[in-house]
Amino acid sequence: MATNNNGNGQNGNQPTPSPEFGATGLQPQDQPTDQTLTTRQGHPLYNNQNVRTVGNRGPTTLENYPFLEKISHFDRERIPERVVHARGAGAHGVFEAYGTVGDEPVSKYTRAKLFQEKGKQTPVFVRFSSVIHGGHSPETLRDPRGFAVKFYTEDGNWDLVGNNLKVFFIRDAMKFPDLVHAFKPDPLTNRQDGERIFDFISNTPDAMHMITFLFSPWGIPANYRMMQGSGVNTYKWYNDKGEGVLVKYHWEPLQGIKNLTQEQAEQIQAKNFNHATQDLYEAIEAGNFPQWELLVQIMSDDEHPELDFDPLDDTKLWPTDKFPWLPVGKMTLNKNPENYFHEVEQVAFGTGVLVDGLDFSDDKMLQGRTFSYSDTQRYRVGTNYLQLPINAPKKHVATNQRDGQMQYRVDTAPGQNPHVNYEPSSMNGLKQAPSPGPDHTPYVAGNLIRQPIDRTNNFGQAGERYRMFEDWERDDLINNLVNTLKPVKKHIQDKMIELFTQCDEDYGRRVREGLQQAASHGEPVGNAPHGEPQGVTGTHEAVKKAEQESHEAQPY
Repeated sequence: MATNNNGNGQNGNQPTPSPEFGATGLQPQDQPTDQTLTTRQGHPLYNNQNVRTVGNRGPTTLENYPFLEKISHFDRERIPERVVHARGAGAHGVFEAYGTVGDEPVSKYTRAKLFQEKGKQTPVFVRFSSVIHGGHSPETLRDPRGFAVKFYTEDGNWDLVGNNLKVFFIRDAMKFPDLVHAFKPDPLTNRQDGERIFDFISNTPDAMHMITFLFSPWGIPANYRMMQGSGVNTYKWYNDKGEGVLVKYHWEPLQGIKNLTQEQAEQIQAKNFNHATQDLYEAIEAGNFPQWELLVQIMSDDEHPELDFDPLDDTKLWPTDKFPWLPVGKMTLNKNPENYFHEVEQVAFGTGVLVDGLDFSDDKMLQGRTFSYSDTQRYRVGTNYLQLPINAPKKHVATNQRDGQMQYRVDTAPGQNPHVNYEPSSMNGLKQAPSPGPDHTPYVAGNLIRQPIDRTNNFGQAGERYRMFEDWERDDLINNLVNTLKPVKKHIQDKMIELFTQCDEDYGRRVREGLQQAASHGEPVGNAPHGEPQGVTGTHEAVKKAEQESHEAQPY
């Protein structure tokens, strides 16, 4: 349940002064210059770090004009492939419910129909993907992997859209376009550049947990079949009484988990840059159907002051000793697509696509994604993308939405008056559905502010993860970080070493010593004209080698 923070909101106290004003009064900062960040309308952007929320934990309000302008423009940056998650593979399958959550009836927590009965089967389509790189990029590159599942339930579609890694780089959706721009190719050189990446990360300490995962072997899964999945964000379940709880979703591969070191990935890439797509397709063709168990963590919907982080923060993991993984069902992928473009490329997911019994939390990233995902699909695929067979629910659809590009059917009901495309009507138009039960009605109050959450704890879980890694995982992590940081400017290196040290003293020491050792061997540390892609080394030498070792040919 969303509650007040810092004494603001319900009791009428004044909000904490915003960062752009002094604490003792409205004392303006320096006057705007030509380099002052503005909106497309030319308005100076006074806070580019936080969306506007009710209290600093949310929920997010709709009138976030700077965010809406920023994210809607971001959604339209690429034509026609996805801005993120462009490279993907997919398959059809089935989800089978256990009817329980752990040892309890699932109905205690959610009335979502797909979970209620043991053995109940729901058709699914899954799309796996890489995030940053383009549609024909190698599947061995260091990158999070998308793990998106479309459930075709009797109540309509549910999209569970997540990644293989269970945390994210940022906790506020305002920063999502900036994050992706930093990891995308340089707009001038059209190459991914570690200097740009770590310039952003060094100023974004909330990313340290995710960076620790991404630059370790967990940043390159062996294939799609042998990787975990996660909803990443915090969602809600609510039952037939309208009572809600917070939930996190986890997909656990029954094939086991396997990851690659940077060196192993480069060796595979030299032979096959489509290896994960090929692996998934051939496994299903051979009848070796991959399976994942769906598990959830459940938490009461409040602030949980006993934790040293905010449970709505998607840069954090919920501790399993306090909030155990509880199995709710199993998914089996058993059919390959009949046409890649028709199904895998045109499938469209959105975090706002929920069914009765499932709901949103106040997670700021989730609420930003909920606008962005479906907005992207309307632009990329078209206004009527939900009429495509891969996206359409497997039940009758009846709406008053009409027209738009590429409409090829009208969503009318049998016997409906075709003159009536509005509601309410007394002339045989569509009527709203009866309520399935009490609404979930969390209480929300607070001042509308743009502020970060209180309990950030940017370094604690990153340090824990570093210490939990096996020796070979730590070695690969340090090697990949050092290789990427070597060409980066000295002040960025120093900031990153400081952040790693705050995670764990040994973590920072090893990165610092790795950079010092590279410099002592005469490598160009801190002064290269451009950085390397993340985790990779030797790209400049490869350019020279292509010219020097190639074979001459005569014109014809």
